[in-house]
Amino acid sequence: MKEHNKYMVYFIAIIAATGGLLFGFDTGVISGAIPYFQSYFNIDNSVIENITTAGLMGAIVGALFCGRVTDLLGRKKVILAAAVIFATGALWSGLAASPTQLIAARLFLGIAIGVSSFAVPLYIAEISPAKIRGRLVSMFQLMITIGILVSYLSDLFFADDANPDCWRPMFYIGVVPAVILFIGMWFLPETPCWLLLKGCEDECRKALSRVEKPALIETSLSQIKAGIAQNKERSDWREIFKPWLRNALIIAIGIMFFQQAVGINTIMYYCPKIFLMAGFTDNISAIWASVSVGVVNVVFTIVAVYFVDRLGRRKLYFLGMSGIFVSLICLALCFAFNHALGDAGKWLSIVLVFLYIIFFAVSIGPLGWLIITEIFPLKVRGLGSSIGSLSVWVFNSIVAFTFFKIVKAFTIPGTEIIIQDEPSGNPAGAFLFYALIALAGIIWGYFYIPETKGISLDKIEKHWKAGGRPRNL
Repeated sequence: MKEHNKYMVYFIAIIAATGGLLFGFDTGVISGAIPYFQSYFNIDNSVIENITTAGLMGAIVGALFCGRVTDLLGRKKVILAAAVIFATGALWSGLAASPTQLIAARLFLGIAIGVSSFAVPLYIAEISPAKIRGRLVSMFQLMITIGILVSYLSDLFFADDANPDCWRPMFYIGVVPAVILFIGMWFLPETPCWLLLKGCEDECRKALSRVEKPALIETSLSQIKAGIAQNKERSDWREIFKPWLRNALIIAIGIMFFQQAVGINTIMYYCPKIFLMAGFTDNISAIWASVSVGVVNVVFTIVAVYFVDRLGRRKLYFLGMSGIFVSLICLALCFAFNHALGDAGKWLSIVLVFLYIIFFAVSIGPLGWLIITEIFPLKVRGLGSSIGSLSVWVFNSIVAFTFFKIVKAFTIPGTEIIIQDEPSGNPAGAFLFYALIALAGIIWGYFYIPETKGISLDKIEKHWKAGGRPRNL
């Protein structure tokens, strides 16, 4: 690939992946805002779960209805629409005058999160040469982690224990990356696959000229044509349930289940609350601890971006899931013996959360979004990716909505933790529960995680049609 093409591909991927930054920002911003609007509105943890889950329910709506829209209108237009919703939702959240209004605002904003969660990886996957596709699609997860870190830093900047109203500007700042995404995407091309699918061959060739070597443009065009020719008949939702795509569907739903069910977003949404349980005594100190988690998340997602097309998907998956399992077991023990560990317990909990984040960031975090864009044929790629995205939001919602309930249910009498003079549950049982899910994920992954490193999307489709098993890909 010529250098100018190479740089253009990276530039396009980075601009599109700003949708991931917004996704991450709106995932993380509520974490630091929770202690303040909880005090401002005088609400309990169950209402906090409802507010947090509202954004995820909106994401389910976005993922559920936008798969077909993305196939009809194109990847670019849908991402542009998501940017507008992001900006509107951020303003609405900051202006909320009651918990009910905040729930409504987060529900609306969640639609953009759901849309971007499949439209952006899909856009990047279809615009990228096969050789570096994994690296570029993984940029989406990298931008999610950067967005989370930016939200933590923003929360820290506006945090003021003397001013409970400080949560409002934490939400307002989300308008800025939304505007950047909208302006950037306006000047980017539509994906070659979608353009050719709609019969726009000249536009397809122009788009390819921006990302491929001149000598490979016609070859790439022919490959896309061949893929479309194999999928000439109009697709509908029943297509994806055909027997030859059964494994692809199981992979898409399964990998997103384990990505969420190991409990990652309990850390992302409730990080300050967890660190308060660990022994930190004020909100700002807990947010500082969250910022350090965000930094670790970004650094090791960069590591994953570097290695995903070198080590491959399966090796990273098993390395990460094994580490997640061990980290969660240790974290559970740390909280179980919280009283015995004393002040050392809060520092040990930070180290163990770091390890947990590291193993997630180098494995199932980016792999989930990458693999669902690779395993479906062109005809149903938008629908398949939306099912994977829908799955992640359903499972994410369940995890977010049940965390404090699981903490309460699994707290052994006598191990309760006092937070700011009020008794709270102990998360040890919850982390042990997530560890057992990680163990199940390791077993499932042996049979269902495919190795798609360097394999063209056309060859992956042929493998399914030939009845190939996922682990033999």
